[in-house]
Amino acid sequence: MSINAIEALSEFCATLRYGDLPSEVVDQAKRFLLDAVGCAYAAYKEDPKKAAIAAKIAASFGPGSALVINGEMTHPAAAGLANGILINAADNDDTHKRALVHIGSVVVPAALSAALANRADARDFLVSLVVGYEVTARVGMSVMPTHYRFWHSTATNGTFGAAAAAARAWQMTPEQMRIALGFAGTQAAGLNTFFESGDDSKSVHPGKAAMNGVLAAMLTDFGATAPPDIFGHPKGYLAAYSLEPKPEILGAGLGRDWEILQNGFKFYPSILASHSPIGATLEILSKKRVNPADVKSVEVRTYATVKSHFSSRDICNSMAARLSVPYCIAAALVDGEITQRQFSSNRFTDSTIGDMLQKVEIVADSELSLLYPEKFPARVIVELCNGQIYEATHMYPKGDPQNPLTEEELLDKFRNNLDGVVSSAHCESMLSLIGNLENIELEDLVKVLAKHGAQ
Repeated sequence: MSINAIEALSEFCATLRYGDLPSEVVDQAKRFLLDAVGCAYAAYKEDPKKAAIAAKIAASFGPGSALVINGEMTHPAAAGLANGILINAADNDDTHKRALVHIGSVVVPAALSAALANRADARDFLVSLVVGYEVTARVGMSVMPTHYRFWHSTATNGTFGAAAAAARAWQMTPEQMRIALGFAGTQAAGLNTFFESGDDSKSVHPGKAAMNGVLAAMLTDFGATAPPDIFGHPKGYLAAYSLEPKPEILGAGLGRDWEILQNGFKFYPSILASHSPIGATLEILSKKRVNPADVKSVEVRTYATVKSHFSSRDICNSMAARLSVPYCIAAALVDGEITQRQFSSNRFTDSTIGDMLQKVEIVADSELSLLYPEKFPARVIVELCNGQIYEATHMYPKGDPQNPLTEEELLDKFRNNLDGVVSSAHCESMLSLIGNLENIELEDLVKVLAKHGAQ
């Protein structure tokens, strides 16, 4: 079954053409490209340290044929690394909920690097993006949920999507695509050790996955060989990375069921697990604005992974705050909103938010856990000191395909991400080019994404 799966994946990726794509898939690919680009620009103001690291590591490779967003030209693999770091830095990048992968932060860098290195046209670039999304989602779903016990899914499963996107931009044959996927699997790495510390490995992971995807395609192009069946080998990816692998998912619905349409945008710049709780909390506040001092306790009943992975109270930096559901709820209750502002140092060190944080309890609810990952359920219960209780339940985070962003909300997010980094006129130029991507020259996109003066 697994040999058939990798053959099906390889055939699909290598032979997919622009004309095969439904219009809604093309439109969604452009939306995710737009969102990823916006997230990359946000890094320059929300996490300048990571932006500087991305620029320095790209420069260390010297000049080349691929672009760092809002930066310089460098080696394609280095550009993949830098752009992956940038897109993920502010934790506002897209997420496929059943695969639990930030696909854009891996696939967009790999596809862009490979397309530029190989002088692909804009339509082939779009196809490469779609291929990357389809492969990443299917590989992720095939090893979840037990994969997430130790492995950062964006880093590991994303490597396959990056390799597929890069190999497609290289115009590789099905056999070459199989080899590239083999190299992806043997490079896939990234441990979930950053949830408490919020360290920089969290954002290096998608960059390294993108870089590894480009390297996989380059190795294939140079004639290197890889395992014939990276998924089904007894010591292959599925056996090593999951306790209950589902190989049948790998080839299911290719060219019919488009997983890119099941991918979601983030509305809040924090871990996706926090979004339904945030939405429920803000719903409560829309009906009853509470004084933080009047809150006795806050109970967040949700699926078990939130309790085991995203419940740290050790908020020592911005990323640690973004990864902590208790912090996000505490900040929402105190500030009445969750924006980039809530992850600045003057907020995560604020004593009022710190006091509220101690009142927030995450409870793994067995019934809600059964709904995950199809739903990301959360019930928030706020009890006041006078005995009054307020609660709200959200099943889907805002931005999920079942609770989608409006076009206006998506454009507002993009503009807000670029605000203060480039001029509004330059921002509108990007919107126009990406919105008409299939009809432009890719070089025109490079020109608008290259480094420009600050606003």
